Amino acid sequence: MTWTATKAIRIALLDDHAVVRHGLATRLTEESDFEVVGAYAASKDMMAALRALPADILLIDYSLGANDIDGLNLIRALKVRFPDSKILVSSSHYNPATVALAMRAGARGFVGKEQELSELIAAVRSVAVGRVHLNPLMAAEISSMLSSNGSDEESANGDSLTDNVELSPREREVLRCCLEGMSVTQIAEKFARSVKTISGQKQAAFRKLGVRNDNELFKIQHQLQDI
Repeated sequence: MTWTATKAIRIALLDDHAVVRHGLATRLTEESDFEVVGAYAASKDMMAALRALPADILLIDYSLGANDIDGLNLIRALKVRFPDSKILVSSSHYNPATVALAMRAGARGFVGKEQELSELIAAVRSVAVGRVHLNPLMAAEISSMLSSNGSDEESANGDSLTDNVELSPREREVLRCCLEGMSVTQIAEKFARSVKTISGQKQAAFRKLGVRNDNELFKIQHQLQDI
C-alpha cells in the first residue's frame, strides 16, 4: 500500500494586535497539518502578499486598526479577489448580528476570541474541507434571531430598508461600524472625526430607519442588505 502525505492547510493571518498575531501563528504551526504562510497587521499587506503566496484559509480579525477597512467590506473584498481561499473570522465582536452579517458577506466560519484555541483549530480544519463552522450555541442564537425577525412583510418580500431610505455615505459607514459592535468613540477614532459628529450621523441614520437604539438596529439588520 502506498501512503500519500496529507497536504498542509495553508493559513494567512490578519490581526492588527501583534501579541495576538504572533501568538496565533506560533500555536497554529504546532499543528502538523497547518502551514502559516504569512501573518499581517494590515489588510493591504495581506492582499499584496496573497497574490504571490496564496492561502487556503484567510484567518482574519473583524475589527482592524482605525485606518483599515471595516470587517464587512474586508470579507467582500477578499472573497472577490481570492475566490479560492476560504475566510474564517476570529473576533471579540462576537454577537449574533455581527456573526450573521459576516457569514452573509462571505465568511465560512466565525470564532469568538474568548473561545478556546481548540475551537479555532477545529474551525480551520472544518472550513478547509468546505464546511461552515459556527459554535452550536451561536448558530442557535442566529437562527432564533432571524426567525423572530423574519415574519414581517418586508422580510418576506426580501426588501431592503436601505432601498427606500436616503442614507448618506457617512451614515452608512457609521451604521456598518455599529453593526460590528463598535462604540461611537471607536468609530470616531477609525474615521478621524469628532465623537459629536459621529453621534450626530448615527442619530440621523437611526431617525431615517425608525429605530431608537442599537438593540433595535440589530433586530432589523436582515433588512439592511446593501448597507
